[in-house]
Amino acid sequence: MGETYMAKPSPDQRKWWVIDAEGKPLGRLATLVSTILRGKHKPTYTPSVDMGDSVIILNASKVKLTGKKMEQKMFFTHSGYPGGARLTPYKFMIKKHPERVIETAVKGMLPHTRLSRKLMKRLFVYRGGTHPHESQKPSVWQGGEL
Repeated sequence: MGETYMAKPSPDQRKWWVIDAEGKPLGRLATLVSTILRGKHKPTYTPSVDMGDSVIILNASKVKLTGKKMEQKMFFTHSGYPGGARLTPYKFMIKKHPERVIETAVKGMLPHTRLSRKLMKRLFVYRGGTHPHESQKPSVWQGGEL
């Protein structure tokens, strides 16, 4: 029998991608971003190894929610104390903290392990159309999906 290939994490193989969220559905955007962060778009993907790329999301305040989700869907947080639940409609969250909406959606699509906390550090979400990462020479995502 042949040996199973196990990839080694290498920062040299990482790329930076820019994705414009304007008019894109939140769930489809989060699915694409979580795939890129994990490295599933690469042929050397290994589930237990951090193989993913860094992602910059622009225009977070212009992300789209389909159907009646803007009014009906609630953003849930809890303080940790009894009765500390906070429910906020998404229409207020997108106005006040659009970055948090996208970060929460992406985090929910990653595995809930130490690896996902490491992956989330490579996600950069910005409200507007500019970002401070020009020195990393990011490429615009042209791949499939979305």
